[in-house]
Amino acid sequence: MIGWRARLGFLVPPGNPTVETEMIALAPQGVALHFHRMTARGTGGSLDGQTERNRMMVDNIDGSVELLAMVEPDVIVVAHTATSYHLGCGGEADLLARLQRATGRRVVTAFGSVVRALERLNLRKLALGTPYSAEVTLQGKAHLEAHGFEVVNFDNLKGIENIYETTAEDAYRLARSVDAADAEGVFLSGTGMPTVSVLEALEQDLGKPVISSASAMMWHALRLAGVGQPIAGSGRLLSDSGRGPVISVASAGAERLSG
Repeated sequence: MIGWRARLGFLVPPGNPTVETEMIALAPQGVALHFHRMTARGTGGSLDGQTERNRMMVDNIDGSVELLAMVEPDVIVVAHTATSYHLGCGGEADLLARLQRATGRRVVTAFGSVVRALERLNLRKLALGTPYSAEVTLQGKAHLEAHGFEVVNFDNLKGIENIYETTAEDAYRLARSVDAADAEGVFLSGTGMPTVSVLEALEQDLGKPVISSASAMMWHALRLAGVGQPIAGSGRLLSDSGRGPVISVASAGAERLSG
């Protein structure tokens, strides 16, 4: 049987080349991954027209999720973090409720996965880095704050015109640049910027948890599907089985100092 441990479905922006690559690299044995593209017109990944494309994906999402649900995934992930920023808290909740009613499947967003991940790691004060426009970056900051997180520093990646042209090295430098002494962790937003391959190095270099939309999506989807296998080499979050208490890197450091 394909997906004898779990089947995970991902709704992906039409031009995004990163989600499949990173999710396939992370998937444990026996976990099947299924992808379907959302609908939007224009140049995929371009900072110009980003808000309009976000709107188009939401407006056309019902048909996309209906087709993806036909493979009967245990969990469906809307693999586009800025969708949540565009909708706001109420709009995001309404969207998920509608999609779950229509498909009979558990549906989550990339951002919802990030929230669960931050809660799991007991992180409240964050540094935020994005590959977005300044406008969408501010929407992301506001959405985090609406969920009770404090964004102590934030910035968007400079000198790019298309998110899908960014590299893991860009993600590494961005995380280093936004980190702040009072940030308990760093969050790299966006599923189009490659991040997974540098999360472990960032945590070693910064001495604190670093999560991305990609790492949070896979971690949350696996745990919802009942797969607790840790995934080594891609950061503290993915190495967590989801069982028992987790002490953040920052908290552990504080305990060592106080001891």
